[in-house]
Amino acid sequence: MLDPQETEAQFEHRWWELMTEMKTRFGKKPDLNALLLLIGVQELGQGAGPFTKEQKQDLMHIATCRLFSISGYYELESVDEEGWPHYRLLNALPFSNLKEQERMLKWHVLEYFDQQNEG
Repeated sequence: MLDPQETEAQFEHRWWELMTEMKTRFGKKPDLNALLLLIGVQELGQGAGPFTKEQKQDLMHIATCRLFSISGYYELESVDEEGWPHYRLLNALPFSNLKEQERMLKWHVLEYFDQQNEG
């Protein structure tokens, strides 16, 4: 869950560090959609593509579900015969506006990459 002890400055610093790492790794700073696509591709585990526009949207959906599974909003329900994961919504997402949604998504991105670095 979101850490109530983390200040906005600490959160922004963690985000800046991740963006710096991504820029070093990929040559440019990604936006949130690019990060979602990257996470979706990683979760699918079938390499970098090529993917159709619809598949890219599906990959971003996979990423969003995977990210929100960290806080128990989704869980992995199954993986289909083509290897694509399918998630089930467990709890309604608590957004009241787009700014809150973006911040919560960014926090989950940070947690996701922290988990990846631990494993």
